[in-house]
Amino acid sequence: MAPKSKKKPAQSKPSKAKPAIDDAALLEMAFQDVTPMPGKKVGKKIGKTPKAPPKAKKPAPARLAKTAPPTEPKSQPLPELDHGTAPGVDRRTAQRLRRGRLDVEARLDLHGFTQEQAHPALDRFLGNAQQSGKRCVLVVTGKGTRQIDEETGLDRATGVLKDQVPRWLNQPPNRGRILSFTHATQADGGSGALYILLKKGQSNKGGRK
Repeated sequence: MAPKSKKKPAQSKPSKAKPAIDDAALLEMAFQDVTPMPGKKVGKKIGKTPKAPPKAKKPAPARLAKTAPPTEPKSQPLPELDHGTAPGVDRRTAQRLRRGRLDVEARLDLHGFTQEQAHPALDRFLGNAQQSGKRCVLVVTGKGTRQIDEETGLDRATGVLKDQVPRWLNQPPNRGRILSFTHATQADGGSGALYILLKKGQSNKGGRK
C-alpha cells in the first residue's frame, strides 16, 4: 500500500484590519438611538466667527466758541466851547489866557480869505501848531464891515469869518485839539482876533510877565 500523504495544516487567512473610527464618528454613532426632546433639535453647533471690533471713532474737532470782538468804549462828546469858557483848565491858566498873559507862539491872519480858503487853512494851522508843541496861538479873523441896521438905525459890525471861526473850532478835528478860546486884547486885535489854548504838546514855553 502506498503511504498516505500527510495533509498540511490549513493556513488561516489573515483577517482584514478594521478601519479606525475617530472620536467624532463614535460620538455620532452613540447618539443615533437617542430620541430628541420635543421642541429641541440636536445638531452640531457651528461656532460663530468673532466679529471684528468696531473701529474707534475719531473725536470731533472741538469747535471754538465764537466771541464777539471787543468793542471800544464810546468816547463822550466834548462840550461846546464859547468865548472865555475853559472846562478842564485850571483857573490861573484861564485868566492868563483872557488877559493875554500867555506867550503867543504862532499867528494866523485870515484877512482876505474866503470861507473855502479859511477853513482848511485854520485846520492845517492848528494841526501843525499842536504837533510842534505850541500852547497858545492867535488867529486874526477881522472885525468885518460896519453897516447901519435899517430897523434900529444902529451901527453894527458884521464879519463872516468872525462868526464862522468859533464854529469851526467846535468841529472835529479842531475841537479835539483845543482847550479854550477867547477874544484877544486890544493890543492883539480885540474882538477881531482869538487867543486859542491848545492841548499840551511836546514843549511848553513860559508866559508873559
